[in-house]
Amino acid sequence: MTITLRLGDVDSDVRTKRTLEDISTLIAKRRRIVVVTGAGISCSSGIPDFRSSDGLYNMLQQRHPDVLLKGSDLFDASLFRDPATHRLFLQFIAELKTSIDKAEPSPTHHFIKTLNAKGRLLRSYTQNIDGFEDRLSLLGSSSENARFFVNGRAKIKVKEIRNVQLHGDIHRLRCEVCCSEYPCTTEFLEMLRQGSAPSCRECVIRCEDRVARAARSLRIGLLRPAIVLYQEHHPFGEDIGEMCSSDLSRKPDLLLIMGTSLKVHGVKKLVKEFARAVHERPGSGSSRNATAGGQVIFINKSPPGAEWSEYIDFHIQGETDDWVLRAMDDWRRIKPTDFEMQPTLTESFDAMKLTRAPAPVLSIKIPPGAYGDALCRCPR
Repeated sequence: MTITLRLGDVDSDVRTKRTLEDISTLIAKRRRIVVVTGAGISCSSGIPDFRSSDGLYNMLQQRHPDVLLKGSDLFDASLFRDPATHRLFLQFIAELKTSIDKAEPSPTHHFIKTLNAKGRLLRSYTQNIDGFEDRLSLLGSSSENARFFVNGRAKIKVKEIRNVQLHGDIHRLRCEVCCSEYPCTTEFLEMLRQGSAPSCRECVIRCEDRVARAARSLRIGLLRPAIVLYQEHHPFGEDIGEMCSSDLSRKPDLLLIMGTSLKVHGVKKLVKEFARAVHERPGSGSSRNATAGGQVIFINKSPPGAEWSEYIDFHIQGETDDWVLRAMDDWRRIKPTDFEMQPTLTESFDAMKLTRAPAPVLSIKIPPGAYGDALCRCPR
C-alpha cells in the first residue's frame, strides 16, 4: 500500500518529517539508484507539462479546434498523413526548441547529476526530449557520442550512457527514409519554423551518385524531429531494452520516480519491472519502514493511480524541486564527507536555493497564418 507524505506538512507533522529524513538517508547510502523522470521536472525551467488542466494538450486543443480533435493528436504518428497537421507540428517543434535553448536545467536535473557524481546513480531514464541532462554532462542515449561502429553497424555504449531518452531528442533530426541523423542546426531550425521539412543530405548525395552512374534515382527522404510519437515504432527500442536488462541484472536498490503521471504504456511497464527488482531486496516486505530493503519513491504533485499500490511505497506530494533541495540538505547533514571533496556541487545547490525565481513562461508563437499561435511539447 502506498503511503502519501505531503511536503506541506513537514513543519507540522513529526512523522512526515522523520519519514522524509529516512528517505534522504536511503539516498545517502544506496549505490544503485534508478531514476525515472517526466515533464514535471522541467516545469520550473519554463517548460509546461502535458496532462494537467493548464497543460499543453488542453491549450493546444483550445487554440486549434479546427485542426485537432484533441491536443494529443499532434503527437500521433498519423499527423504526417495530413499536410496541415504536419506543418503545424514542425512549427511547434521549432519554437519549442528555441524556448528550450534559452532555458536552464532545474534543481531536479542538478540533483540527478549529483547522484551520478557521488556514485549513487545506476542510470536515469527520462520521458523528456529537452536534453537538459546531456547539458549537465550526463551522456544521453540519443547523443551522437553514445554510439560506436563495428563493421559498419552502430552499437550503443551501454556502460557509458547515464541518461536514457525514452522519447528521443528535440535537438536532433532523423531521415524518414535512411534514418540518418543530424544536429538541428540554425539552418534546419529556420526551415522547421516555416513549416518545411528539410531534405536529407545523405539521400541527396546517394541519389546524385546513382544518377551520375546512369542508375535509377532513389527517393530523397525528409528530415523530421528525432522524437517518438504515439503509434510509432521506437527506432532504438532494442537498445533501450538492452540497457534496461543490464540495469535489472545489477539489482537496483532504490527507485525514484519524479514528475510523471505514469500514463504512457511503455513507461508503466519499465517502472513496474524496476519496482519488482527493487522489492526483491531482502527486508523490502514492509513499505512502512522507509529504511528497510529497497524502496520505490514517487515524487509528484498528483497521486499515483490505484494500480500502483503494490509497486510504489511512498508518494511524496509536492514539487520535485522542493523535495530534492530538502533531500540535499539532509544528505549533507547525514554524510558531510560526501561533499568535502567537491565544493562546487554544494555551492551550486546553495546558489539555487538563494536565487530561485519564478519559472519563466514558455511562449511558443507561430507566425500568423492558417494555424495561428500554439504551444506544445512531446507526449509523456
